[in-house]
Amino acid sequence: MTDSTDPLVLLHGFGGTHRAWDGVLATLPAERYRPLALDLPGHGVCADVSPISFADCVEHVLAHSPRRFVLCGYSLGGRVALHVGLEAPERVARLVLIGANPGIEDPAERAARLRADELLAQRLEQEPFEEFIESWRTQPLFASDPPEVGELARADQRRNDPVALAAGMRGLSVGAMEPLWDRLGELEMPVCLVVGERDGKFLALAWRMAALIADAQLEILPGGHGLPLENPAGVARVLVGAR
Repeated sequence: MTDSTDPLVLLHGFGGTHRAWDGVLATLPAERYRPLALDLPGHGVCADVSPISFADCVEHVLAHSPRRFVLCGYSLGGRVALHVGLEAPERVARLVLIGANPGIEDPAERAARLRADELLAQRLEQEPFEEFIESWRTQPLFASDPPEVGELARADQRRNDPVALAAGMRGLSVGAMEPLWDRLGELEMPVCLVVGERDGKFLALAWRMAALIADAQLEILPGGHGLPLENPAGVARVLVGAR
């Protein structure tokens, strides 16, 4: 059993804020962790933080976190958490990655994703934010979300500034990220990979990641991609039980 006062740092996904973790924190036993949910650069209260890149996010997380901590990241936050774990392994006691993608290996596919995300960034800058939010929420990744999950996600997106999100989209696109698949074997801390049972793409990624990480644990929970909003109690249970 770990120390009941383990520091826990939580990183949200793209377009979210630290408030995305409200449901998880409400069900997380207070005696187990001292949680700290951060806003990533370009999001929430860190809308004005720049420049925005994965290296900048690593620096941001380390500057605002305790000396040693458990790190949990969801989606974009999971990609940032992977970078933190690789660049500062002495700081990270354990990694919990929810719906995380280590990157796109094919250069052509990566370039295409970068171009697509540039178009999304331009939409954030040019069209009404509500229109972008509705378009974002109707993409296939979230299509099976229960209505109440969609409403929670929309409410959290509205806590952001669209121009700042555009900068975040450009700097933190998976198309702008060098793939980390070849570096997963460097992770020596325990890593818990969490994925929703309806999240087929990320379930396949998680199985592949688990085979490349020395101390990996895979947890499949009821729900889709947005587990912190759809199944906060399940996420909290994983955080308590992750070795």
